[in-house]
Amino acid sequence: MIVFPTIDLVATGKNIIKLREESGLSVRDLQNIFGFATPQAIYKWQHGTALPTIDNLIVLSAVFKVSMEEIIIVETKISA
Repeated sequence: MIVFPTIDLVATGKNIIKLREESGLSVRDLQNIFGFATPQAIYKWQHGTALPTIDNLIVLSAVFKVSMEEIIIVETKISA
């Protein structure tokens, strides 16, 4: 039996929304923090269609005052 940890994109996106809201930030606020021309990347993170890059995860963890492990939701799949 092999255990494979995988990142749950949708759960991670929902977690980013929760952490953003708990921090009192809007999508526009994050867009400005990252210096993005449009908010599309942030919406993709929140919808679970893309993950933030490592450098963006570092910024998110600093902005949200949590570790990167608290942002990313990992699920474990067992394969025979």
